[in-house]
Amino acid sequence: MKTYKLLTPGPLTTTATVKREMMFDHCTWDDDYKKITQEIRRGLLKLAHVSEEEYTVVLMQGSGTFGVESVLTSVIGSGDKVLICTNGAYGERMADITEHAGIAYQVYSEHYNKVPDAQHIAQLLEEDPGITHVAMVHSETTSGILNDIQAVGKAVKEKGRVFIVDAMSSFGGVDIPVKDWGIDFIISSANKCIQGVPGFSFIIARKDLLIESAGKARSLSLDLYDQWKTMEVDGKWRFTSPTHVVLAFARAMKELEEEGGISARGRRYAENNRLLIEKMGEMGIYLYIDSEHQGPIITTFFYPEKCCFTFSQMYEYIKERGYAIYPGKVTEAETFRIGNIGEIYREDIENVCAIIKEFLEEYNHE
Repeated sequence: MKTYKLLTPGPLTTTATVKREMMFDHCTWDDDYKKITQEIRRGLLKLAHVSEEEYTVVLMQGSGTFGVESVLTSVIGSGDKVLICTNGAYGERMADITEHAGIAYQVYSEHYNKVPDAQHIAQLLEEDPGITHVAMVHSETTSGILNDIQAVGKAVKEKGRVFIVDAMSSFGGVDIPVKDWGIDFIISSANKCIQGVPGFSFIIARKDLLIESAGKARSLSLDLYDQWKTMEVDGKWRFTSPTHVVLAFARAMKELEEEGGISARGRRYAENNRLLIEKMGEMGIYLYIDSEHQGPIITTFFYPEKCCFTFSQMYEYIKERGYAIYPGKVTEAETFRIGNIGEIYREDIENVCAIIKEFLEEYNHE
């Protein structure tokens, strides 16, 4: 089997030791397995800088979108309304979820290269007292922009609303003091910065608000409160859990600690990102997002001037040489994206940039 490294925002390149954990078949009813679930939950609270008295963790089968849908459709009641702040496809997906679920919502939309403004959000909350919840994405991988959830959380708390954050591709790679930033529900996924594999999402929830949500869920399988109530007893999942994924994630959490925690991993990601931007700039390939708001997870680049190639040609050329990159997702410009999270190091960034340089020399002179 030909292998290559993923320069994507997740699924991402994992360690051999994380992969090895999936070789073991575990029983979902086994006490040892349920203990692993509980250890994961406690570990996630520590990463979020919150206490077991105020917050709790719910693991939810499925991708990150399952986790987001679980929160939106479980904690927003029939008489509530959510303000969704969007500047990319994943914020827009939140609006799509609420539309499908029949949840009252309002959208505040910014261009893909602009961050939602906390003062404007405060004004919207002032103008509409019917808004009970505010939801937004932290690291919007559509563009690579990193939104200011700290400022927005402050504004939301000052207005007495509930704050929901999709930190899918940032939690574990960017330090987020959840309570201090006014976050009530934060959602992420096993296959992102903690560097596990796809199969479940996790929700770090303010315990009192989660208990208050009992009976509000619009879905059986995505009922956040019922999932928590079952899991809280001894670590058992309500329905069949992705056992191999859970074992891999437990190992990945240990490896995060061994690396030095979020601060050390975040430094590695940031250094990867800085080097990538520098090397690409030397080739005349520049950022879509301004440097102030560029996140360390994935970067969108404009095509170089006078390019004579398609993304497919570039993708196949790079893949044949050991790496996979992402196509662009913004619609108004020709772009492509390169991620730098997972088991990616300085030498990988140098390698892929050298490959891109060779590609440009070959294709732009044909």
